[in-house]
Amino acid sequence: MKKTTIPITELTQNPDALQNQIEAWKVEHGEIFGFKLGKNKQYQCYLKKPSRQTISYAAAAAQTDPLQYNEVILNECWLAGDEVIKTDTGLFLSISQHLPGLVEMVEVEMVKL
Repeated sequence: MKKTTIPITELTQNPDALQNQIEAWKVEHGEIFGFKLGKNKQYQCYLKKPSRQTISYAAAAAQTDPLQYNEVILNECWLAGDEVIKTDTGLFLSISQHLPGLVEMVEVEMVKL
């Protein structure tokens, strides 16, 4: 599937367009996550849940460079947003702390039989 990047300014200037786009993403990708960053929350982006393939690729990349894990997840899950989030070290590190939350871990019970 070809990846398209929608300029965030197009979406944020029209709340109806933003909501319509979010609904379209949900149909295509399932759960969608929105992030607001910066002192005044002036930067935003929208991400989808990573696939197992993306997580595997990110884990392999992290073997040589731990930050590559976050870069792969961010780039592969990116739907729209302020590109500066990907390039500014402070913003990148800030969002990196929240990327594990894209994959919901559930409680598991193990029983010895």
